[in-house]
Amino acid sequence: MPKRTGHLRLGAFLYPSGHHIAAWRHPDSQADAGINFRHYIQLAQAAEAAKFDLIFLADGVGTRGDNLDFLSRTAHSYIAQFEPITLLSALAAVTTRIGFVATASTSFNEPYHVARKFASLDHISGGRAGWNLVTSSSEYEAKNFNRDKHFDHAERYERADEFATVVRALWDSWEDDAFSRNKDTGRFFDPDKRHVLDHKGRFFQVKGPLNVARSPQGQPVLVQAGSSESGRALAARTAEVIFTAQQTLQDAIDFYADVKGRLAVHGRQPDDLKIMPGVFPIVGRTRSEAQEKFEALQSLVDPVVGLALVSGLTGGIDLSDYPLDGPIPELPETNASKSRQALTIELARRENLTIRQLYLRVAGARGHWQLVGTAQDIADQLEERFVNYGADGYNVMPPTLPGGLDDFIELVLPELRRRGLFRSDYEGHTLRENLGLRRPVNRHETERQAALAV
Repeated sequence: MPKRTGHLRLGAFLYPSGHHIAAWRHPDSQADAGINFRHYIQLAQAAEAAKFDLIFLADGVGTRGDNLDFLSRTAHSYIAQFEPITLLSALAAVTTRIGFVATASTSFNEPYHVARKFASLDHISGGRAGWNLVTSSSEYEAKNFNRDKHFDHAERYERADEFATVVRALWDSWEDDAFSRNKDTGRFFDPDKRHVLDHKGRFFQVKGPLNVARSPQGQPVLVQAGSSESGRALAARTAEVIFTAQQTLQDAIDFYADVKGRLAVHGRQPDDLKIMPGVFPIVGRTRSEAQEKFEALQSLVDPVVGLALVSGLTGGIDLSDYPLDGPIPELPETNASKSRQALTIELARRENLTIRQLYLRVAGARGHWQLVGTAQDIADQLEERFVNYGADGYNVMPPTLPGGLDDFIELVLPELRRRGLFRSDYEGHTLRENLGLRRPVNRHETERQAALAV
């Protein structure tokens, strides 16, 4: 297969103070970033000026655990952050072209709520919204929603599949031209172009229709995070962007081929899905400068935080009884994120890491691809994975904010542009247009045209 050409896609994955587990302690980071709206305005406008495709926000609906020593030492536990759809709606008013992807869980929401909120965001932003579909993995979230324990992994994905089906159907409740708002005739909408869903399934009963008009993109872009077998199957059926994590070039190529290869069964084309793994770049003007930046962050990692981080990534199992300078023990399969547990344990085994070495290894990227070097070094590796069909683009995870994003924009983007790998201006006005995704035709219009053709 010839090496690919063209432009890669870039998302700015914004974690309040940055993605490194100790980012909030860095002297140049915004410690109160999670509730600092001006901080987010600055980041959004900088990413838009740099022509990023989208801003990506993760979310959780509960703090991560009862370990107060850990929680009090880390900003990565969703303990003081804005709700993402609210935040992105506000950022839509101070930007014009960059897309907005927010996370909303299928485990602890209702389809009607999610459909309505993201359709509203798409209208507010002029067609720049995307929904990152996730299945929550934490029992601490479950306990906030009338449950003693979380759904089993398989059940979470069955629920997510039905959830996505209902949301997408609700987004087609109204045809594009349903709302005539004709003051002369007194007709606000065309009754023939209103469609009642009347869904009755295993997990949900939803009458419909949605009380929001069809949005500028037809439907917001559907994004999914996850790489387990269940996640891959769901992505092949529904996702238009997938946020994933692979450590090696070959793993990335294999994942890319596997997921893209599943699309045809669902009547989809390879370009209908963009694969954008996470990348954690620490950029310096020299390799020694980049390494110094990295080591300065690593020196801020508290062992309490590091141990709790590894425990979370390996399935939520308490590792405090094991020696920090010993190997990762044999662990049972988790009911949390199976793909992240497998990736973390595989990393530890492959590199023969102790628990202490492992937490330092994942303190930045938390299992995603970590790059430390010059702009040329980082561009080389991004290009290699892109041209060899291991990615369609990347979700950039700045180690600190705002500095880590500024470094990537100032140093790496000019090198990518010099190689013809990244745009100099936006191609369109909607997120779909900029990602190269088709605008979906309303399913009811398609059915009517098919009936007329018979």
